[in-house]
Amino acid sequence: MKASLHNLGCKVNSYETEAMEQMLIDAGYEIVPFGDGVKADIYIINTCSVTNIADRKSRQMLHKAKKQNPDAIVVATGCYVQADGADLINDEAVDIVIGNNRKNLLVRIIEEYMRDKRNNNDVIDISKEREYEKLNINEVCEHTRAYIKVQDGCNQFCSYCIIPYTRGRVRSRVPEDVEAEVTRLADKGYKEFVLTGIHLSSYGIELAESTTLLELIKRVSAIKGVKRIRLGSFEPRILTEEFVSELAKIENVCPHFHISLQSGCDATLKRMNRRYTTAEYAQSCELLRKYFPGAAITTDVIVGFPQETDEEFIMTKEYLEQIHFYEMHVFKYSRRKGTVADRMEGQIAESVKTQRSAILLELEKQMSAQYRRSALQSVQEVLFEETVEKDGNVYAAGYTKTYIRVLALVDMEQADSYINKIVPVRLLSLSEDEEAALGEII
Repeated sequence: MKASLHNLGCKVNSYETEAMEQMLIDAGYEIVPFGDGVKADIYIINTCSVTNIADRKSRQMLHKAKKQNPDAIVVATGCYVQADGADLINDEAVDIVIGNNRKNLLVRIIEEYMRDKRNNNDVIDISKEREYEKLNINEVCEHTRAYIKVQDGCNQFCSYCIIPYTRGRVRSRVPEDVEAEVTRLADKGYKEFVLTGIHLSSYGIELAESTTLLELIKRVSAIKGVKRIRLGSFEPRILTEEFVSELAKIENVCPHFHISLQSGCDATLKRMNRRYTTAEYAQSCELLRKYFPGAAITTDVIVGFPQETDEEFIMTKEYLEQIHFYEMHVFKYSRRKGTVADRMEGQIAESVKTQRSAILLELEKQMSAQYRRSALQSVQEVLFEETVEKDGNVYAAGYTKTYIRVLALVDMEQADSYINKIVPVRLLSLSEDEEAALGEII
């Protein structure tokens, strides 16, 4: 039978989709592309529910799957299922709903449904779940970089976020399982590993005292073949002097850190129920730059949060300029049913959100280009991932440890030989759009 999978949402979702694909292959299913005119017998949509827009996209993909083959079995799984499974089970486009922490039972649930067409609902009360869902991957869709899910759930309950309700409480993957998976992938030639989770900073809090995120990073770094380790999103309070100084001793940790901010105004952070102040956040960035000179620091920012005044927005903009990020992901606040922020007074007009977003996106473009420009004339190690043809030339394309995209001119006959190799490159100039550096291989 032919199966097709489509993923929506975060890198954790991407990992889980790849794990489900592996389960289907192991069970004898043929995997076909989604939406390429190839009919599948089974469609699995791994949904997202982080915003109302994500909900809508999830519904659209489910209906698209059924339209591609009305006789196919359409499976909805993931966060949108966890949030609105009762509605989905009554949707004529959906045959099976599978909640979070049940994806490892995908094949069994599908085959049970095919026998009697009755058992089509497998959604549990995620808030009571305390066991980490065991999923594994043997291959990833990228050729050089592997995302490794090490943690699930969140205990933070930010006022705008539905994720604690759809993912449940913090659950951590035992380090031995992480090591085994990384070892398998490193043996197959993957060189860069990204440790990710729903709330990575909480890794290990419910496990043995010695099982900490720092200890996990050390264990992964010691595995043969692991050339680079990147880390998913951090909360600033984990970045203590002890943590950062020990992290700096691990040679294959990339000096590229994503620290979630959301606002540069303390009053807004308090309404968001973020558990730090702008002063604490700035101190975390100072520590990173102390032990990782030239570190690339990226972040998320929400504009137009309920009651955000013009003065609060200006404070945020000035704060972002002060910290001077490499990259920023700017989001317009989106109301999410079931959250505290959805019920707040002082909702901001969409036109104001759009205006504020545009201002920060322009700031992001400027700061990002400045950071890339500061690296020019230096020699950087680049892990090449692909080849790119542009204006009649062929380039090897990849990333530095600080995640600067680099294009290096190569001979057409030799281009493919650079893929999945780490090569020293002198950065000479920025591309016309300033979103990549042009370099020469040393």
